Amino acid sequence: MKVHALLNRGGGTLRTLDLDILSALICDEFRMHGHEIEVDLLSGEELIGSIREHSERSDLDVLMVGGGDGTVSAAAAAVAHSPVALGVLPAGTMNLFARSLQIPLELEQAIRALSTGRIVEVDIASVNDEFFIHQFAVGLHARMVRTRDKIDYGSKVGKMWASVKAVVSAVRSLPLVDLEIEIDGKRESIRTPAVAISNNLYGDGHLPFADDPQAGRLGIYLMRSHDRAAMLKMTMDMMRGAWKANKDLTVTEADSIRIVYGGRKTHSRAVMDGELKNLDRVSDVTIHRRGLKVLVPESATID
Repeated sequence: MKVHALLNRGGGTLRTLDLDILSALICDEFRMHGHEIEVDLLSGEELIGSIREHSERSDLDVLMVGGGDGTVSAAAAAVAHSPVALGVLPAGTMNLFARSLQIPLELEQAIRALSTGRIVEVDIASVNDEFFIHQFAVGLHARMVRTRDKIDYGSKVGKMWASVKAVVSAVRSLPLVDLEIEIDGKRESIRTPAVAISNNLYGDGHLPFADDPQAGRLGIYLMRSHDRAAMLKMTMDMMRGAWKANKDLTVTEADSIRIVYGGRKTHSRAVMDGELKNLDRVSDVTIHRRGLKVLVPESATID
């Protein structure tokens, strides 16, 4: 395979590593198994342009990225529905998509596993034709990210602690949002603190990521209670994979969902793959079955 790797110098755990040594390890492993590979070390500002440039190459088999979930999401969006496959080096805080693809979370192990890996097709979702790999959310999650981004943190542990403080702050204020939601043609009005839509349904008993990235269905999570304690419990249940037992959470699967929002504020009122987004008046969310080629370990149980 012909592989080009982009490493985000400021992304996730890469900020604390010797990237020259890491680049040499990547090159050695992939070349040992007969692949052509080049590695670029980039700042966050340079990354998006480089992703776009390499995603359009006709001679490339794999665009591999190392960084946080935001970096991975941007690269996935760039290569969706194209001949170029995405390779994921898990260097973020949660590495949720890497978990779904059964990629080892320790970087050296991930490099070795991917150097002998294979290309498969998995699902990707979109909101108004903008792709996401993990989750689109409205309500509490957006408030939490807005709060977290105001807190200074300089490490993975610091980001996790900032997230905990942001959750507590958001639950204390508990924003409610009025929405019209149409799921596979069935419409209802809802006032809720939180709505989330995932690219395939989350698995049980672990962090919120899909066990089957080829299931071909959106996961939809609607919070029915307006009680603060219930909201905090739901948040904790989602993080530990116990959402099925939460009586205040309605969970369903669908091919598509439309969200109609009539509120006054639209700026930074939604979150897509951890990044704040403006909330459109109408958001059409769709699953694209097998719309993304990815590099996975040979041992992965993905066809």
